[in-house]
Amino acid sequence: MGKIKNPATISSEYGIDVAVLDKLGVVNVLLNTDTLVFIDPLLLEDSAHKEISEGAYQSYRERFEKIIKLLSVSKAVDDVPWRNAKRLFRFSEISWTCLGYGTTVKGSGFGKDLICSTLDTASQIVALGVDDIDLFMALALFEEGIGPDRISDMTTNIILSDLISFSNRVNETLKIPTKQFKVGTNNYNLVVNPYSDQPLIFVPSDIVRDLPIASDWSDISRVVRENDELRERVNEHVGEIWATMTKKQKQRLKKAALRNKEAFQQVMDMIREVEPKPYDFKNDRNGESFWTELLNQIPRDYPYDLSNYADRKLSADEVVEVVNKILSQFQDLIENKGLWKELWDENGKPRKEKASQRLFFAVAYSYCKANNIDLTPEADSGNGPVDFKLSQGFDSKLVVEVKLSNNGSLVHGYEKQLEIYKKADDTDLGVFLIIDVGGIGKKYGTVQKIRNEFIKENGKASDIWYVDGNQKASASKRT
Repeated sequence: MGKIKNPATISSEYGIDVAVLDKLGVVNVLLNTDTLVFIDPLLLEDSAHKEISEGAYQSYRERFEKIIKLLSVSKAVDDVPWRNAKRLFRFSEISWTCLGYGTTVKGSGFGKDLICSTLDTASQIVALGVDDIDLFMALALFEEGIGPDRISDMTTNIILSDLISFSNRVNETLKIPTKQFKVGTNNYNLVVNPYSDQPLIFVPSDIVRDLPIASDWSDISRVVRENDELRERVNEHVGEIWATMTKKQKQRLKKAALRNKEAFQQVMDMIREVEPKPYDFKNDRNGESFWTELLNQIPRDYPYDLSNYADRKLSADEVVEVVNKILSQFQDLIENKGLWKELWDENGKPRKEKASQRLFFAVAYSYCKANNIDLTPEADSGNGPVDFKLSQGFDSKLVVEVKLSNNGSLVHGYEKQLEIYKKADDTDLGVFLIIDVGGIGKKYGTVQKIRNEFIKENGKASDIWYVDGNQKASASKRT
């Protein structure tokens, strides 16, 4: 899983106002690690950008129409039509969009075995008489190894020239210096990602989702449950298949869906019943982007003097002191300075836990940087195990585990997870940060009891910090 250490976005690296990128419809991606949204081909047709709704959508259709046609005339694996279909289904890693689950900014692509197994399944579907290009999206529901990252890689490969056209038009406004790159057989003048020395391809915000529809089984199962007519039709042909998908259940769905053309059509109907919606960057429930805008804003609006720790090697005790001071400032910003608003979306619902982890990272990183403290704040770029770590070399490391109060595993997080993460990072320094957004019940008291038991048994235990992140009434409404 990738690490966020020195976050840089399109806006921060090139000095561009985020509002300008919003107006242009560009995802403000992280340049030195992946932003966890994905290009969903089902969103291409309705994009507001002609390069996508006309160019990319047509590119996507034409590629899969050709593959379907070749598979329909193929008589055996590895005959000429099969080999031509395989050639068209070869999707390499493209890291230039900075999207996905990579450890840096590299994608996952399709390996040889996955290409063969996917084409074999696609061939069986085509043999049923199905010629719907979206059958390749449906494969993600029951084909092991195809997830949102590979769907995105597949789509990016096919529409790359259209994304380049979009990028070039956008850069007519941004005016970022370019360099000539050879892409395929053509040369293009493209913006350079300074962290990879590779091209930077801009991505329209209206074609990305946090999970593409055809890999997000929860969306499909919800629609089927709520739609009586569709549920009856699905029952007739495919059976009761909208439970949480396990590997065994995927195999069962695959067997049922390949029974006949009508059965597979029900799978396609399920996918199409879900309204395709791009990721809502304004609400940003997952915390993909909002925190990057705070990196410069926090130390500017709420300066905090930590200069006593600047430009020198810190002892383990001093690392603890710095982290405690940052935690104290974080608590003050949340509880008294209005930063609690960043824990909630515009609909009054708490953002996901990862968003709170990013928020703490933004505070810690910005204060370390503003005060020239020789510490490296580090956070997982995905949903990795260690939420946050501050380190100076090998000896001075402190792990921070961040949990929202509504997390059912909060107690387990302190009792088990944090201890495991400390051992993995060769440190006995840990902090458990609880951010209350409601539903805390007896969890806080239980965690405190566990800490007291740890101290009795071992003489020490990880500290617990409690921060009240609940929504506050405005001053005018208080009595």
